[in-house]
Formats: sequence, C-alpha cells, structure tokens
Amino acid sequence: MIESLLLATEWLAQDQPRDTGPDFGKASPFGLLIVAVLLVAVFLLVWSMNRHLKRLPESFDPEHPEPDQAVDDGTVDLGTVSGTDTENGNTRRESGG
Repeated sequence: MIESLLLATEWLAQDQPRDTGPDFGKASPFGLLIVAVLLVAVFLLVWSMNRHLKRLPESFDPEHPEPDQAVDDGTVDLGTVSGTDTENGNTRRESGG
C-alpha cells in the first residue's frame, strides 16, 4: 500500500506542466478591469448606504410614550378594547388561541 503511494507521488512529481509559454501565469488586462469595476461598485454601495443611514431618526422611541407605557404597566383595561358588536350584540373577541 505504501509502495503504491510512493510510486504515485514519484509519477506525479515527474509530470511536467504542459503550458509553459512566455505568458504562462500572467494576468490579463481584463482581470484589472473586473477588479476596477468591483471597486467602483463597492464605493457606490457604501455611498448609498451612508445616504440612507443619514435619513434615519436619532431614535425610534415614540415622542409621547404615555399611552404605550400605560398598556405596558397593566394600568389600562384591555376589556374595553374588545367591546361589543353593535350589529348582533355579541362580544367581539380576539383570535389567536
């Protein structure tokens, strides 16, 4: 088993590269063009994101949190929210379980 592995590595080491011309391993100008286009695209994306982030408010807290705070504290009776249905006199209920 080990001998066959050694033979395989020797065979692979003896195999010479086939494309060894004067331009072997060099990049083309087309690659530079692709890199330049990608850099411009990243610049435009960052610029656009900064514009959008500047439009956001400083805080998403409501200006008058008193009504929300009353519900959070449990001081508001939520039974008045459901009320009664005026058409047939039934009590409206929230769905969900």
